[in-house]
Amino acid sequence: MTLSQIGMNKVRVLVVDDSAFIRRTIIRMFENSQEISIIDVAADGIMAIDLIKKHRPDVVTLDIQMPVLDGLSALERIMQECPVPVIMLSSLTGKGGEQTLRALELGAVDFIDKSSAGGLMEFSNLISELKSKILVAAQIDLKKLAIKEITECKYVNTASSNSTLTTEAILIGISTGGPPALQTILSALPPDIPLPIFIVQHMPIGFTASLAERLNRSCRIHVKEATEGEIACKGTVYIAPGGKHLKLRRSGDNLQVTLDLSPEDTLHRPSVDVLFESAARVCGNKVAAFILTGMGKDGATGAQAIRLAGGRILVESEETAVVFGMPKAVMEVVQVDGVVMLHQVADAMIKMT
Repeated sequence: MTLSQIGMNKVRVLVVDDSAFIRRTIIRMFENSQEISIIDVAADGIMAIDLIKKHRPDVVTLDIQMPVLDGLSALERIMQECPVPVIMLSSLTGKGGEQTLRALELGAVDFIDKSSAGGLMEFSNLISELKSKILVAAQIDLKKLAIKEITECKYVNTASSNSTLTTEAILIGISTGGPPALQTILSALPPDIPLPIFIVQHMPIGFTASLAERLNRSCRIHVKEATEGEIACKGTVYIAPGGKHLKLRRSGDNLQVTLDLSPEDTLHRPSVDVLFESAARVCGNKVAAFILTGMGKDGATGAQAIRLAGGRILVESEETAVVFGMPKAVMEVVQVDGVVMLHQVADAMIKMT
């Protein structure tokens, strides 16, 4: 059977990578899959664009470093000429982190960190992650990846919320589709917002620092990667570092950041649940939590803790969430205080302060 002879119900994937070894490895990964078929391969960006137009695949995996036409240039043309969900295969070390963030801005759905395989011979260790991301990418509406204009917030209240509550901290839990969404939200916030904002974005070690630096350059509000023991300041956004949980504790009248590895049995580190649960203990009803785009259920347990403490919970609308998994999971276990579209989140935060 040739690559183009595929099952009718399988996700059809085009693999684009200048490494013949990588191309062969991915083909072998899915040769017996009941859900995914590799329909063709390309060694450079020009070939990729031609094959996308020819085959109309459901998903494309795209390497960043390629000859003739590099991955970023190819991605920009793909999104303009023949839009399709794209997963980047890249190294997040050094310049690779910045390139991956740029790819997400250009419309890539997600990324796989090839350097985490520990070498090419261990690339097959990434099969589970690649499989899950391909299946999610195949269901994504590409229109949701476009950054929307900021408009006045008129969010939908779905529960009786006490508008007189004092907000001490704002929390954000986010995953797939996160970096462009955070750009939309944080760029709309004033620099003098009178409280700190804490964010858990599911990302690998080393990548969150690049994300924080990039957001800090483009936003009026101060954005940084959180560090152990620092006292939280108003008007500052703290992004949990990849590989560590972000928790809050008291230091006199102030909130203080704690970073550690406990618990070790969470699916994600950093975990949205861990941040939310610590904030519920420390801030009680003075916390407002936003659960935005992302696959999975991280945040649902933490949202229950916040609800029990009397805090407020808002979720991103299915209308704008790139992946509605995390917001949906929260809505299934608690009554939320609001459902907001992406371009309304910043205004909702401002109203809470």
